[in-house]
Amino acid sequence: MKRDYFGTDGVRGPYGGPVINVDFAARLGGAAGLWARRQHPAGGRVLIGRDTRASGEPLAAAVAAGLVAAGLEPVALGVVPTPAVALRVRASGAILGAVITASHNPAADNGIKFFAFGGVKLTDEEELAVEQLLPVLPPKPVGPLAAEDAEEFYVESLRSLLPAGALAGWRIVLDTANGATCVTSRRVLHSLGAEIWGIGDAPTGDNINAGVGSEHPGRMAALVSAGGARLGIAHDGDGDRCILCDELGVVLDGDEILTLLAVHALNRGTLAQNTLVVTVQSNLGVDAAVRAAGGHVVRTFVGDRYVGESMRATGATLGGESSGHIIQAELSPSGDGLAAALKVIQVMLETGRPLSELRRTLVKFPQLSAALTVRQKTDLADCRNLQEVMAALERELGTRGRVLVRYSGTEPKLRLLIEGPDEATVQAGLRRLEAAARQDLEVTT
Repeated sequence: MKRDYFGTDGVRGPYGGPVINVDFAARLGGAAGLWARRQHPAGGRVLIGRDTRASGEPLAAAVAAGLVAAGLEPVALGVVPTPAVALRVRASGAILGAVITASHNPAADNGIKFFAFGGVKLTDEEELAVEQLLPVLPPKPVGPLAAEDAEEFYVESLRSLLPAGALAGWRIVLDTANGATCVTSRRVLHSLGAEIWGIGDAPTGDNINAGVGSEHPGRMAALVSAGGARLGIAHDGDGDRCILCDELGVVLDGDEILTLLAVHALNRGTLAQNTLVVTVQSNLGVDAAVRAAGGHVVRTFVGDRYVGESMRATGATLGGESSGHIIQAELSPSGDGLAAALKVIQVMLETGRPLSELRRTLVKFPQLSAALTVRQKTDLADCRNLQEVMAALERELGTRGRVLVRYSGTEPKLRLLIEGPDEATVQAGLRRLEAAARQDLEVTT
């Protein structure tokens, strides 16, 4: 059965719209609370974190009202990164965690996502079960919530990943997207001895992700190359993503980060199950590099929670997405942008090699992508022209490339991707895909 509200990473939409509003948030909190009570009949605590959006406070209060109606005890964590919530849920034994965030989306949007007991994201089936409970409980008004300091616990946990003073003499450009990591990432890096040049570190409630962060790494890259920094680190609004920049000002995506971490671990015999888990979105060069180092790659649907599910099923401890979600299961049950950056820094320290050299671990297949905003998400099987072009391209590419066409799980967009043996082939292929999509769908941009 199809879910009506949950996408690839929680529920998202414009604040004040038909879904993301205080009434729906209260209902969703109540439904999630009832679901959690089925797993834990005695009840328990639910930890609620949020990013810096102005709409975060009223939505968090509404979710808390629903949870109280379900007989649970909501606890406010305030503004903290998403991975801090997941880590604290796991460490404290809370039965549920909730984060009010729309991640990399603009400030006008917001969203709600949940972590089950142990700090892991809900599966598709669990989200469907929550949706089926939506009409059951009316929310109850609540007074001030109990509060808990998850920030200090998170900072101490991350600081311990490197020896004291490990970054003395390092200059790092840090872009925190005017979001939830503005305090925590700076604190951790500075405590390890780094000199921090910060951007995107003055949240106002309506400037999260606005021209900064992992979706907009240009300012970070320019500052790194101009200022002689060792590297740049960019988060998204809630801190579960990491995009890096080497000392030359060249940006690294999640595929490059995952590949260098996986190959480094394989060379030392420390990659669990010799396995890296990625999504279908990742470049085919990842498979080639990992295979050459003696490992293998498992691919999942797009979405870091599918990566996490596959990691738990296979015993793998490293996985993620090209977008910069990096999951290191020995450190956290969730994608954690700062933890990923620290592990890359650890590789730099151990090898004595700059990031501009380490990134060469991955040689990418030529790849192009596009995102078309559509009026309606028509079933792709009914898009005759698009299906014909996809089939033709797959025949032409054979083993030298691939085609991926899918709808976004959080936005009204059709995403097109093609890889091939050379730039000319992928450029021509993408033009054919776009033209076919415009024939079958009402594209608004």
